[in-house]
Amino acid sequence: MGGAVGEQDAQREITTAREAADDALVLAFGRLQGAANRLEYILGRRMEEECGISHLMYEVLLILGRAGEPGLSMRAISQEQVLSTGGATRLVDRMEAAGLVLRVTDPDDRRGRLVRLTPLGEETAVRASRLHVENIKRYFLEPLPAAHRDRFAEDLRILSHAARDSLPLLP
Repeated sequence: MGGAVGEQDAQREITTAREAADDALVLAFGRLQGAANRLEYILGRRMEEECGISHLMYEVLLILGRAGEPGLSMRAISQEQVLSTGGATRLVDRMEAAGLVLRVTDPDDRRGRLVRLTPLGEETAVRASRLHVENIKRYFLEPLPAAHRDRFAEDLRILSHAARDSLPLLP
């Protein structure tokens, strides 16, 4: 059976499916992925039930809120969310139909279009964020020992940035 995660370098090569399944690094990553998937489901479902938006829509509201005026291009949105431009366009189409965002002419390129929040989009981002913070506290922070929370959050930031920096830029 696999040892502690830090001892992986001293372990022998994986030669069986059982060794792979019991490998400490494989188990640790599986737990991270499982926790992330479950938390995304729990928090996303609450957001849909109480705010009427998907977690992905919420993320786009945050990206646009952070960007401010005059807005962002579809390409910038797709790169931030690691979506194809077509996927981002379909998502923004649904958000525009719901009155959350508006497409406007790019002031620097009359042929280009930018996406920005509507007042309803701003209001929805604030309401969803208040709910999201409460759910993060309940499902993400409270299960952890208080002494570990800050370090864990910093470790996740490091992992997120390292993964982001390893991704190829979308065309």
